[in-house]
Amino acid sequence: MAAFRARLKEFDELFEQDELDLKKVRRMSFYGCPDAGGIRAKCWKLLLNYLPSSKKEWPTVLEKQRTLYKHFIDEMIVQPGSNYDSTNTEAIVDHPLNPNPDSQWVAYFKDNEMLMQIDKDCRRLCPDLSFFQQPTEYPCPELMCSAGGFENLRTRVEHSVLKSETVSRSRFGITNMIPKKKRSNTDEYATLPEGQEAHWEVCERILFIYAKLNPGQGYVQGMNEIVGPIYYVFSTDTNLEWREHAEADCFFCFTSLMSEIRDNFIKSLDDSEHGIGSLMNRLMETVKAKDVRLHCRILEQNLRPEFYAFRWLTLLLSQEFPLPDVLRLWDSLFADEDRYELLVCICCAMLILVRTQLLDSDFPAMMKLVQTYPVSDIQKVISKAAEIAGR
Repeated sequence: MAAFRARLKEFDELFEQDELDLKKVRRMSFYGCPDAGGIRAKCWKLLLNYLPSSKKEWPTVLEKQRTLYKHFIDEMIVQPGSNYDSTNTEAIVDHPLNPNPDSQWVAYFKDNEMLMQIDKDCRRLCPDLSFFQQPTEYPCPELMCSAGGFENLRTRVEHSVLKSETVSRSRFGITNMIPKKKRSNTDEYATLPEGQEAHWEVCERILFIYAKLNPGQGYVQGMNEIVGPIYYVFSTDTNLEWREHAEADCFFCFTSLMSEIRDNFIKSLDDSEHGIGSLMNRLMETVKAKDVRLHCRILEQNLRPEFYAFRWLTLLLSQEFPLPDVLRLWDSLFADEDRYELLVCICCAMLILVRTQLLDSDFPAMMKLVQTYPVSDIQKVISKAAEIAGR
């Protein structure tokens, strides 16, 4: 406890400076940000290039970015036909059958298929944690309608009918079965009363706006697992003002992070120099360099990295550990200037830490081991990774 208080004091003294030493922020964050005083939220905003090192610039930067995000909401979350000008009696009312390509309904219908996937993924964010199902303290004021109700994205899909039964396998090896039924207020799709919105709905809006602003990439399943931990950290900040604007701040930090890892979410780039295939090759090369016997056993059993490391690397290990451990892991990842080399070393460390079991297992047992990773001591994983990386 004394060590925690001393570390907390060290961070407090760091943030008392008008001009922050980013190298020191990185160095201290690498060993974990205290889960108190909003320290992690401040560190992540610095490490993800959202805030400058000069604290006097923070109010201006935050106001500008938060105003911009409100503009995105006004621009991207629209009700078709809302541009009708009642003072112009000759204007043509926009309607669902309007053949004009400029009709808002065209974009509305095109967006719905993407929105269905975002909605489904965000509803199941961190199912073992009740946080994302709870109402946010700050429902989006831009979506309050004149009638006193609340217009949000989930209302588009709540009553949609899924017309056929589909079985699909995601890029992360997850099989999704969607039965032929109408969505209803079951536990899976439970929603809050009118005028409230859950935290998962905020994440849904962030991802929808991101996809609209990046039409070349759009939304890819798994992005919800990246935005979730960032939003959680910002929306539990002890600073009330920053907590109120967690959505906007999260959007820009998520966008910054995605600018670095977006190639992993584009299937056509899997085999490119910067794609996920290259990362998996680097992982196997690192394993070979650190443990030849383990590398040979993996090859002998044909335990291909596509079976497990694809998910590890693409989702930054957000699915392999409980959320508190993911946050601690991301402290180190975000703090490292060569964070994706460190990510490869973390994945290598995970394999080496279970080498005995892997060497003694056949293919089915090895698959079970790497797809349900057994080591629960995240600090042990990080320490081993730092050793491999020479940090």
